[in-house]
This record gives sequence, structure tokens and C-alpha cells, in this order.
Amino acid sequence: MRVSWLLPIGSVLLLAQTMPPPLLRGVLIERDPQVDSGELSVRDANNQVFRFLFDGKTSVERDQQSINVSRLQPGYSVEVGSDEVPGSLLRYARTIHVSSAPASPRTLSQARVRPFRNSADRVMITDRAHAYGAIALSGVVFRVSPERVVLHTRDGDQTFLLRPDTRYLDDGDDVSLVELKPNMRVFVRAGKTLYNELEAYEVIWGNILQPR
Repeated sequence: MRVSWLLPIGSVLLLAQTMPPPLLRGVLIERDPQVDSGELSVRDANNQVFRFLFDGKTSVERDQQSINVSRLQPGYSVEVGSDEVPGSLLRYARTIHVSSAPASPRTLSQARVRPFRNSADRVMITDRAHAYGAIALSGVVFRVSPERVVLHTRDGDQTFLLRPDTRYLDDGDDVSLVELKPNMRVFVRAGKTLYNELEAYEVIWGNILQPR
């Protein structure tokens, strides 16, 4: 759920301090499905997430060729040139240069062609597919809902927002959120939103977490 535009003055000042620079390099983590106009999010090297506005006039280039915004996918390394938008808390993405594309995702059937040799093999594949999730924590599930999961960790309770594309892996196999239950020990790969909240990209459990 997006934050209302009617923010307290303190919140507006905080957001103003976290506006992206005119030229930002990072990894695209999400994009609105609309092609004509919408918003997209980019995570920089410091794990900060910034949102930009885009429209049909946004120039997108990959391999020295112009492409449509609809061809941008999460995982792309991008360089965003942006301008201020009067009256908006977001900058306008004037140009987007794609420097590299994400690896082709492995389908579930492909993943089963060659069995995992061991738990480390599974973790390596997960790392390559989601390298942009820079925060990793483990703990015991205390509470879970369609919007968030709360873990008991060594440093206290930690809440993670759940995204529509959050992956849930049981012994390396993709499963649904309904399989995640309280009292399960899990490993979470996550990042921070623009509002400094943790959001989960992957929740992993099963024998993959058991000591060898």
C-alpha cells in the first residue's frame, strides 16, 4: 500500500533528504506494469531504494538500442538520469540506460533436471538469482500474515513486509505463502524500502538450514 501524499511536515522533510541524485546507478527492483506512465524503484550500492516517475517520453536504452519501458525487468543494472518534478516527492526518470540484464530465471522443471548436490549448492543458486537482497537474517517465525512476517531473532523481534513477488523456498523448491507457519526456523533475504522498512525477497526453510 502506497503512502498517502498528505504527509506530516516532518515526513516530507525526511523524504526530501533521501531524494536520489540526478544520476543514479543501481539495480531495478520493481516497475509498475503500466507502459504509458507509472513508477519504478532502484536500489543503489548503499542499499537505499529510490522511486522514480516514468512516462512514454522516458528514454530507455540497452546495448545502444532504444527499447520500451515494458522490457525493463527486476534485476537489470541501470543508470537513471532524472529531473525534479514540481510538487512531487519523486523525481522523473528522463533517461534509463541498461548496463546489464539479469540471468534468465530457472523454472521449477529446469531446477529438477539436475538434483542439488548439497545445501551449499542450493544457496549458491539462490545467491546468484537474488544478489540484490543485501540483508540476510535468520530466526523463528512468530507471526505471519499475507502482508508481513515477524521473526524472533537473536537481536529481538524483526518484522518483514511481504511483496507480491516474495519467493518462499522449502528445501530449495518454490512453494506458496500458506506453507509458512509459526515456530518454523527460516532464513530471510531482504532489503530496505524508501521508508526504511524491511521487505522480504526470499524466505527459505527446510533441510537447507540444517547443519551438515
